[in-house]
Amino acid sequence: MSKLIPMISSGIAGPIGVLHLPRLWQKASLGAVGKLHDDYPAAGQGYDQMVLDGLGIDREEFLAFIKDSKPSYIETEKWVLDKKGGSLDADAVKKLNDSIAGYNHAEGTRKEILAAANLEDNGTILDAVNLNNIDDWTSFHNEVIKG
Repeated sequence: MSKLIPMISSGIAGPIGVLHLPRLWQKASLGAVGKLHDDYPAAGQGYDQMVLDGLGIDREEFLAFIKDSKPSYIETEKWVLDKKGGSLDADAVKKLNDSIAGYNHAEGTRKEILAAANLEDNGTILDAVNLNNIDDWTSFHNEVIKG
């Protein structure tokens, strides 16, 4: 069985407007069925936990829902909304999204990602969302395309 590298960016939001939630759903879903690439956690301590904390969703309850229900992304959003009484606080979502968009990796991590991608470090790519995209694309290319 092939294990998959998640390709949904942390910079993507679904209909309810929460950045990274689609990626968290994809990673948790792949993890629940044993298809997530070993280099990726189903729900890690970075953006994954930021989203769960920002939404006030218990990590284990979320992972159990994904494992037991195998929901579509839209079903996941509906579950989140049900947990939050039918709607999300717009200010809390904005604060969460701003923290995701504004997060930067440590300088060493940034340099490692750029070097692995053979991308010149001109000091313009600083945010973790874009660096993580580059890291995913590099891993995908190396493992799936180049083999």
